[in-house]
Formats: sequence, C-alpha cells, structure tokens
Amino acid sequence: MPSRRVRLTPPDDAKIAASFSDLRRVLKVKLEFPPEVVEDAERSIAAAQLSETDATDVPFVTIDPPESMDLDQALHLERNGNRYRVRYAIADVASFVTPGGPMDVEAQARGQTLYAPDARARLYPPQLSEGAASLLPEQVRSALVWDMDVDETGEGVEVTVGRALVRSRAKLHYAGVQRSLDDGSADESLQLLREVGTLRQEREQRRGGVQMPVPEQVVERGDEGYELHFRAPLPVEGWNAQISLMTGMAAAELMLEAGIGILRTLPEADEHAVARLRRTAKALGLEWGKDVPYAEFIRTLDANGAHDAAVLNEAAALLRGSGYRAFDGQTPHEAVHAGVASTYAHTTAPLRRLVDRYVGEVCVAISMDADVPEWVRAALPGLPETMELSNRRAQQYEGGIVSAVEAAILEPSIGETFDAVVVEVDERDHAGTVQLREPAVTARCKGDLPLGETVEVRLETADVMKRLVRFERT
Repeated sequence: MPSRRVRLTPPDDAKIAASFSDLRRVLKVKLEFPPEVVEDAERSIAAAQLSETDATDVPFVTIDPPESMDLDQALHLERNGNRYRVRYAIADVASFVTPGGPMDVEAQARGQTLYAPDARARLYPPQLSEGAASLLPEQVRSALVWDMDVDETGEGVEVTVGRALVRSRAKLHYAGVQRSLDDGSADESLQLLREVGTLRQEREQRRGGVQMPVPEQVVERGDEGYELHFRAPLPVEGWNAQISLMTGMAAAELMLEAGIGILRTLPEADEHAVARLRRTAKALGLEWGKDVPYAEFIRTLDANGAHDAAVLNEAAALLRGSGYRAFDGQTPHEAVHAGVASTYAHTTAPLRRLVDRYVGEVCVAISMDADVPEWVRAALPGLPETMELSNRRAQQYEGGIVSAVEAAILEPSIGETFDAVVVEVDERDHAGTVQLREPAVTARCKGDLPLGETVEVRLETADVMKRLVRFERT
C-alpha cells in the first residue's frame, strides 16, 4: 500500500500538544527521570565492569529507523561451509543496572519505552539507553553476543551466548539496506541476512506461524506539521525480524531445558473465532480451502483489497491474549506462542523492554554453566504482571496518540463526507469500524455497515482533547 499523507499545520499545534499532555497525565506516563535516577545512571556508567572477552573484530552493524538512538541489536552473518554463522549482539543493560537501585525501581514502574511523535518516555535514562549501553557506531560496548550455527535449511542447530566487547561499524536504516540489496551493492553479511531471513520465513510458514500483512498506521512530526499515513513494511524488516525471532526461540529452548526463565506466550486461536473468520471470508467471496490452516490463508491476503483488509482486521482477534509465563523448577504448561508456532521469549530489546534484561541474564548463566543470579530468580514471579500492566498502558498510549492526531486532522471537516471501507461490524450496536485511505484514519461509525464494502460516511465528531473521532453512514 503506498503511503498517503495529509499535512496538519502549524507543526506545534497547541491542541495536539495539550491532548498529548493530558494523555500522559491520565496514563501517568513520565518523560523525565527523577534526579536520583539520573545520578544512579551516571554513577553506574562510570563504575561499570565490562567484559574482558573481545569481539570488536567482528564487523557488526545495526539496522533501525534512522531517528533511533536506543540501539539494542547489532548483527553479523557469514558462511560456515554449507551452513551459516549468525552473531547477534544485544545491549548489555544488566552491567549498568544495580538490582533494587533507583534506576531499576524506575524501570520496574515504566516497563517499556513509550513512543510519541513529539517525545519518548524512555525505560532508562538517555545517558544509558542512548549513550553508554546503546550499540552506537564506532563505540566499544559491552553486549550479550548470541553465536548461532544455522544449517542450510535455516534451522538453528547450536547456540551459545556470553558477554563480550563489540564495536558496531555502521548505523544503517531499513530503506538504505533495502536499496543496497535491491541494487546489488550490499555487503555479504547483508546479503546473507536476506538469505537466512528468507529461509526462516519459509520455516515459519511450514510450522504454521502467523504473519499479518497489515500496513502500520504511523504518526510523524515533520517540518510542516504532523503527518498520518499507512506504511507497509519493507522486506528487509521481515528478514531482520526473523533473526530476532530465532534468537527468542533459542532463548526459550535454553530456559526450558534448564527449567527456569520467562516465556512470551499466546494461546491457540479459539475454534469458534476461526469458524467466524471462515464465515466472514465466505461472505466476502474470498476462497479459503477446507483443509487450509488459517495462518496459511492469511498469507494470501492483500491489505490493499477492501475485502482482504476486512478479513485481516477480523483475523487480528485470533492473536489476542498474549502474555508472559515465568517458571522456576517446573516446565510450564501452555508454553507455546501460537503466532510464532514455537516456544519463544523476549530477549533482544533490553533498552526498550524490561523483561528482556532478565531473559538475557538467565540465558547467559545457562550457557556459561553458572547459577542464575538470585536477583533474577527473585524477580521472575512478578514479571508477568509488571509487563501486562506496561503493555496495557502502551496500547492505550499509542492508541491515544493516533486518535488525537486523527481528530486534529479531521476537525475542520466536521459534517463532510468521505469514502471508507468497512473493516469491522458490531451488529449489537448497529455500528462498526471504518477505514479511510485519505487521510489514514480508522474510527467507529454508526449505521448499516456491509463488511468489506466501500461506503460513504459523514464525520460527526472530531474532538482533539477527548481523542475521539466518530462517523455515521450517510
């Protein structure tokens, strides 16, 4: 789907700023850190004991959005006979955070970094998350280095993880890497990223993993105002994500074998929900073979098509219910993440997500045949609830940010009509959800709404402070 943009000027629109501020107040989102937390970060940076293992000769690179400074991951791939050697360096946050100290206590309260177009509410102070722990180019950093032997089918066959000093050679961004792969100028490591990433995607498809080809609704703040558009991910983002997924799957396997850790889980899709999805697809005229699993069917959909978009919106409900499951001494039941179609753990984003720091420490201890640190073991039981609360707030925050900008863009157009695609129907309320392509808005709508069809809707409400947009079918 091509990007569609509508500009809102002036760029410092007072209503949007006030709405963002109110949202942060309601959700208790803090942008700044208390002085004692900043002081703790500065002390820990000055006193950090870094690894004596030197891997600075490995030409790691990072691949992130161009504006990112909290660089969690750096990678390097090389051939190893008919196999591949994949090394994935993850920011060594635990070397800087004292358990129970001011920085740790604040991180427990925050849970994860929250993003908005005007500011970010970081998990750790910027001195750490965008400085001493970030894998910035040409800086020697301590990292947890995952060293994975991958066979010719893309299957990981051996893995170790340990602390080492690394030095990223370049801060790359997705669009630039994609161009270099397309025009043939990419170096061998990036070409192997495409090769291994593709093999991993094929493996994911065979084991029944779910990929939702849904464009992301993005809010950006440019020189001329806020912009709202749909953005389809580049292929390289999928290949890069597969390296992260492979690392998370390896972490889960290590922890399950050792009988201690914390997994990211998702239950299998409810059969009634799958049956409803089949009825929806049939009603919209989409072919879905009787023996074709829903994950395979979803891969055939194109979000640019109105009927396909409606089914994808309905299918998103099948991936709800994810959580975390901590264990110590007993293998947990229902340990699989149905979306990944495997056991899986979050471990590759410790600068931005609290739980990853703990998973990394468990895996290093297991790989080095050492005891899991007591501070990790003591924290495991409470982490699922901490992350659940954090994830709930993140969803409310991200939704509120988008809704505020949607309302601001549409406010001058109250009473006007738009063409929209019906992507969800709630027959009990005689209402549903419609999606505009221009501007890139998704909102509730009243009236008789035929799922998957294009209808004309009138804008009834666009309230920036309430972060509310409502339509009614004409």
